[in-house]
Amino acid sequence: MTCVLFVCTGNVHRSVLAERLLAAKLPLGSAVRPESAGTEAWPRPGMESSTRAVLEKRGGDGSGFAARPLTAQLVVGAALVLGLAIEHREAAVRLAPSAMRRCFTLKEFVRLAAGGVRGGGAGREGSQDVEAFDVVVAAAAGRRGAAAPVPPAEDDIADPWGRPRPVLYECAREIDGAVSTLARLLGGGASV
Repeated sequence: MTCVLFVCTGNVHRSVLAERLLAAKLPLGSAVRPESAGTEAWPRPGMESSTRAVLEKRGGDGSGFAARPLTAQLVVGAALVLGLAIEHREAAVRLAPSAMRRCFTLKEFVRLAAGGVRGGGAGREGSQDVEAFDVVVAAAAGRRGAAAPVPPAEDDIADPWGRPRPVLYECAREIDGAVSTLARLLGGGASV
């Protein structure tokens, strides 16, 4: 399995939505396994009710979720780490500097990966699928310094915590669009 780890602050809204919306877009038996964690999260079972409601409206499954804190072990074990804001990417790199080339914000990765190699993992098997995934990640990392810079806020997805429900819906819409592109870029991941 190839782990894609989404990171936000509390592992309550943004990373949860990204994890579960990507899971909903991947084909059954995909080699890609979405997970999530939070830089300030604490372990607790269940999903926040407003997050679950917006997730299910977008076709995701809220069952069996448990929030957890971001750890170095999670970062090292992931093939791709995607923060929902720049601060989350930076927190992952601080925990595991050796993973720097695999750490991006979600929007940054989609922008950089879309500029080159497309995933081709769908329908491929085993190590070939992992190699295709690794090629997409390496290509995005290689473009990081060569791509035209964007304003830092452009790579962040705003935190809906404590804000009115429409802010959460907009956050979910933005994440859904990004993970739809992400699923295409990763080729859906082949069965293992």
